[in-house]
Amino acid sequence: MYQRILVPIDGSKTSERALQETIKVANQEARLRLIYVLEEIQFVDAEGYAYIDFAELQKTMRLSGERALALADEQARKTGMAVETALIEAAGERVASVIGKDAQQWHADLIVIGTHGRSGLNRFLLGSVAEGVVRLASIPVLLIRAE
Repeated sequence: MYQRILVPIDGSKTSERALQETIKVANQEARLRLIYVLEEIQFVDAEGYAYIDFAELQKTMRLSGERALALADEQARKTGMAVETALIEAAGERVASVIGKDAQQWHADLIVIGTHGRSGLNRFLLGSVAEGVVRLASIPVLLIRAE
C-alpha cells in the first residue's frame, strides 16, 4: 500500500473528489500531504488594468488557498490519518513542476490529482496541470476524473 500520498488541492469539486478517493484507497497508517499551489499573477501594464489592486488580489488568492487547505485538512483528519498541509508559491514555475518537485522532496510514493477532463481547444488554451504532473512525475499518479 501507499504510505505517503500527495494530494494537490485547488478548491474545486474535482480536487475534493480526489481527496475523497484518496481517503478510500489509503490505509490508516498512510500519511497525506495536501498542497495548494499559488500561481503568480502576471501584471499587464495596459490601459484598464490600472485600477486593479494586485496586492489585494494576491492576498485574496492566498486566503482562498488557505481556506481550501483547511477544509480538506478537516475532512482528511476525520479519518484518523496523519495529515499535513502546505501553501506553496509557484514563483513563476508551472504548477505541474511545483507539484512534482514537492512530491519528490517529501518522498511521496503516490500523487492523487483531480482532472477536469478538458479536451480539444479548451485543453490547448487552458492547459492541464494533471497531464503535466503525469508527464513529470517519477512516481505513480492516480487521476480522478470530474463527475
